Amino acid sequence: MHFLLIDDHPLFRDALRSAMITAYPDSVAVDARTLDEAVDILEAAQVFDLALLDLNMPGVHGFEGLIRLRKQFPRLPVLVVSGLEDNHIIQSSLQLGAAGFVPKSVGRDVLSSAISEVIGGAVYTPESYQPYEAQGSTVEADLMQKLSSLTPQQLRVLHMLREGLLNKQIAFELNVGATTVKAHVSEVLRKLAVNSRTQAVIEVSKVDFSKLNNSERVNSD
Repeated sequence: MHFLLIDDHPLFRDALRSAMITAYPDSVAVDARTLDEAVDILEAAQVFDLALLDLNMPGVHGFEGLIRLRKQFPRLPVLVVSGLEDNHIIQSSLQLGAAGFVPKSVGRDVLSSAISEVIGGAVYTPESYQPYEAQGSTVEADLMQKLSSLTPQQLRVLHMLREGLLNKQIAFELNVGATTVKAHVSEVLRKLAVNSRTQAVIEVSKVDFSKLNNSERVNSD
């Protein structure tokens, strides 16, 4: 078995590796400290049986990392491993195609079991998980579907729009022409069904789980 461990925290990558070896003693793990590094690894050798992804990564906002992996590598199962055990975040992760969700607070045996279940084709969620059915969840699900329709490059553009960057600044960051950026922005607005950059930012903020970007790291032994 080949696993890709996507987490910028070295201690937790070690914890993931320990759980992985418990479940599959002869397995091989490759570390990725950033999402871009993970994508480079996958593009070089797409032989992984499972990716374990921390949602809270440097340079990644909200669910952008999960969406990008699911868009670029649809056959790769992705198990989200997060420091937050929040029903909204768990449900959104599953809606976006995650093969499961396991909190970082669990012990090694539970993490090993979660890995085995996902490898076996099951969708793993913590025992405490209760699907969120309150008013507004349909709106969130619809927006998640729209976000999942964006290409990886369009996701990057949306992220930069949220940061307030102008088209020429986005072009510089992506090393593309202004015309290309304009086309990407137009497609982002079309797919989100909005008419302006400001409306796009407001729309995305409806599922802006700020906890994803402000949470404390939780390391399990």
